[in-house]
Order: sequence, then C-alpha cells, then structure tokens
Amino acid sequence: MAGARWTAWGGRKRIEAKQIRNLRHLVEKARRDSPLFRRLYADLRPSDEIELQDLPVTRKLDLMREFDDWLTIRSLPLEKVREHLRDISNVGVPISDVAVFQTSGTSGEPAIIVLPSSFVEYYYGIMMARFERYHWRLIRDVRKLGVRVTITGGNGHFAGNGFHKLVRRLNPALAKGLGLTFIEAEQPIDRLVEKLNAIPNVAWIVTYPSMLSILVREKEAGRLRIAPALFSTGGETLTDELRMRVGRAFPSLTYGIADFYGSTECLALSFTCSHGRKHVNEDWVILEAVDDEMRPVPDGTLSETVLLTVLANEVQPFIRYDLGDCVRFDVDACPCGSPFRSFQVEGRQATLVRVGDVTLSPLVFDLEHDHAQRVQLVQTGERDFELRIQLADDAVAGEVFAEVIEAVKRVFRDNGLEEVSVRASQAPPEFTASGKFHEVLPLRGAQPRA
Repeated sequence: MAGARWTAWGGRKRIEAKQIRNLRHLVEKARRDSPLFRRLYADLRPSDEIELQDLPVTRKLDLMREFDDWLTIRSLPLEKVREHLRDISNVGVPISDVAVFQTSGTSGEPAIIVLPSSFVEYYYGIMMARFERYHWRLIRDVRKLGVRVTITGGNGHFAGNGFHKLVRRLNPALAKGLGLTFIEAEQPIDRLVEKLNAIPNVAWIVTYPSMLSILVREKEAGRLRIAPALFSTGGETLTDELRMRVGRAFPSLTYGIADFYGSTECLALSFTCSHGRKHVNEDWVILEAVDDEMRPVPDGTLSETVLLTVLANEVQPFIRYDLGDCVRFDVDACPCGSPFRSFQVEGRQATLVRVGDVTLSPLVFDLEHDHAQRVQLVQTGERDFELRIQLADDAVAGEVFAEVIEAVKRVFRDNGLEEVSVRASQAPPEFTASGKFHEVLPLRGAQPRA
C-alpha cells in the first residue's frame, strides 16, 4: 500500500519507471523458472533491456496446453490441480502454498488460475492505496447500515466465491469485518428473492450485471423488499440503460453502482474512482488496447481486443495475454486527478454474435417479457437460434415465445439479415459455470483467433 501511494504521488514519470522495473523483473523470473517462457523468450534481448513490444502475445489455449511448463514452480502439475478442483469442499483451500481458481469458460475454454500469497497482499494493498476519502467514507457508512451480500456462482472453484472463502480461512477477523454473506446465483429466482428478503439490513450487494437486471425486475414487481445503499458489479458489461433502471427501482441507493473491471487472471486489474471512471493499476498491471493484428490503437479508439500483463503474479506469468475484451482509453484527464490512465469497457468478445459478415452486440436484443422470469437467445448455428424461456407462473407459453421470437427477428431484419431461423426450445436457460447469466449465448468457437 505504501509503495503504491508513493508511486502515485510521483505522477506519470514514477508510474512508468515502476512499471518497466516490474516488467523486466517478471520477464527475468519467467525466463529463469518457467520452461515455457524460457523457450518463448530464447531469442530476445537481455531482460534488463527488454521493452513490452519485444514480447510475443500469449493466449489461454496455448498456455493451458503447456500448464506444467508454464508455472515458475515445479511442485504443481496440472493433474494435481485438477484432482484438487474435483472436490467442491476444497473451494478456497490452498494447495502447495498457492490458491487455485477456475475461470467460467465463457469464451469456450476454462482456465486454471494460480495465485500466490504475494498476490493476495497486492490485492488488498493496491485496493487501499487507491481509495480516496470518498471510498473510506462509503465503506464506513455502508457497514453501519447493514451487511454485504455477494451473489455469484457457488458450484465451482470460481473467484467470486472462492476468494471470500480463502480470506475467511486465512483471516477470519478480516472476513467478519467485511461482513461477507454469500448467496448462490444458480438457484431459482423466487428462492433467491426469499433469501435476500430474510436478511435484515442488506446494505451492499456484489454481483454481475445480469443478476442485477433480475433483481431490478423482482423489485419492480414488488417481490423483492430489500433497500441497499450500494451495488457493486463486475465480470460483464453494465449498460447505461440498466444503471438508470436500477436507480429508479432502488431509490435507497445512496452510493449508486460501483462497476469494477477485472478478471480471475487479475482480480485487481483496475479501480473505480469517485467520478465513476475505471483506472488501470499501471504500476502492477499493463493493459494494451490493440487492433486485430495486435498493434496499439490510439486513445479514444475502440480496440479489437486487449492484452493483459499481470506484474504481481510471479508464479503464473500472464504476459501480453489476450483477454478478448474491447476497451477504449479516455483521451482527457479524469476530474478525480488520478495520474493512472482511465478507460471504458465497450464489450467482451465472447458475447458478440456473428451472422455472416454482420456482428451484433447482445445489447441490441430486447429479451424481456412481462410473463417471463428469464429469457435466453442461443446461437446453435451461423444462422440458427433457439429461444429458452423461464416462464412466470401465470404465463401462456405459446404467446410469450411468439412475441419474443418476433422481437428477435425484427432485430435481424433491421440489420439486413432475412434468412435467420429462431425457434422455441423447451430447454431451460443456462448459467455459466461461475453463475453468470448471459441473455445471449453466441455460437461457441465462432470467434477463433489466429
């Protein structure tokens, strides 16, 4: 925390100097102790002269394929990790002095993430270092109002659930002070609402935007009675429309919605300032907005993807790692005065729908219906889609399906796509393994990267 504050006080010059020192240290560690990176970097110049653009881009599939050679420790082969992960009772339990989690596999292939104790220290230290007076006041006030509830996937070794269990195991007093209460996202909506209503004084809810949209509908219908002061979201894109709708449904939101951007690969990738902007923790994280040929794009330009380098994890090096999200760095300085660059997340590659030469954002589809609790559009072929609906108790299935199908087809027609099939399915809507609910599921494997 002290080091991070000192770096921030020095402005851009000190941030960039700290970043390049950390990068060269990580590259040297990876070269020395990771057989995979030793091969990747064999022909590069010495580590103390290396620049970021000298380093090749890495991707999840390639790294996972060589997991045993990827880590800088030799005591954790992939089979040992998978054996640990097969036991659900091991969620949040360290193995070989490291914590292991899984990603949800939204883009088709889950990854195994290994976090050393130094990363846990980084996570809390960097978070406190970036706090403004506003954030300290927010936490103090919200804790006085009641408890914090996290709604995320509970059926696997995912960071949302697992990191909280890890903290409870390592430091019960800290976990108690944070007031952590966990609710599984996968359960039926009426049971989830019942559990929330049964908790006295819910002051703060941490969840995905997709779950937040469900809570909004339940609040609008009068079934959800909680009155939180703060929502924290992450893991998906939070739209301006949803933000406004949440504000109308929950007038109790004194502190609104704090929308964070991070990933299991780097839980503290960025921080959100008092003006609502996302800033990269650039002394310990490098985020590169690039085009489809992995070349940097100018600030203000939407990227094709983003490359992540995590300088705080020496056990499992993520260096120029293709994260697959679309971001746009801000051109102007943030009013909060932070010297760290700010950016916007415009979408995640794994959620884009491609039909022929047309690419559609999932946000163009209106998949809400008064007589449906959940609606999901699933792409089963390039021009074939199916609709899955969890109906409300008093709903007539045929009418609901017909109306939503027509709304979906209208979107396709408006985008010049006439020959697209949309059919009703009896299958229930599905969650990702980590408990996210995506209203639109694109065709798996439809967005390969060279």
